[in-house]
Amino acid sequence: MPSLDTEELEKILQTKINNTDVYLSAFTHRSYLNEHRSFHLPHNERLEFLGDAVLELCATEYLYRNYPHPEGELTNFRSALVNYKILSDIAGRLGFEKFLLMSRGEARDTGRARQVILANCIEAVIGAMYLDGGYQACTNFIGREILGELENIIEGGKYMDPKSRLQELVQEKIGITPHYEVLSETGPDHNKTFTVAAMVGPKQVGQGAGPSKQEAEISAAENSLKEPKW
Repeated sequence: MPSLDTEELEKILQTKINNTDVYLSAFTHRSYLNEHRSFHLPHNERLEFLGDAVLELCATEYLYRNYPHPEGELTNFRSALVNYKILSDIAGRLGFEKFLLMSRGEARDTGRARQVILANCIEAVIGAMYLDGGYQACTNFIGREILGELENIIEGGKYMDPKSRLQELVQEKIGITPHYEVLSETGPDHNKTFTVAAMVGPKQVGQGAGPSKQEAEISAAENSLKEPKW
């Protein structure tokens, strides 16, 4: 039966762990239970649900108290802060991956699916921390490890989604609106990959792929923004 190195995790989280099981559950992905049906704890999705709400409240309160921006901008700041890419990067930096319990198949996946698992895991850990140590323990952790990303998000304009940023820059520089064209669709219906081009007039300025047209468009916009012209 797997166990949790509570001493190491306490150092990472900088909080006292009283209930080891709730944290072990936070690191348990649904897929692990498919291969270990006798495991005594539930997977982490309920804790993720709780932690997501705690994180949102903590981030919202911090933004309200520290940024005199209108509601719409504060919402964009918060959305950028708690998106799965930033949360997965933070979970990776903290070394959460070593604690994760997953199926062998999930453990081999290193792409977007792993990022989502790590992002969900950090929310589940926040949920566990709330149950085990209360709201103050969560605010200490979130303030130290997550809210510190805000300055970079705001200064870099990362609170705008890539398509909006590209549109703003293209309109500012040449006065037209970019559009997107699907170049290809591959794979079965349940697991398609779309490849999309970001177009400025007749010219392709970037290309991206994803499991949906929307995500492929976002990827194409992100890649377009890497070009020095924009």
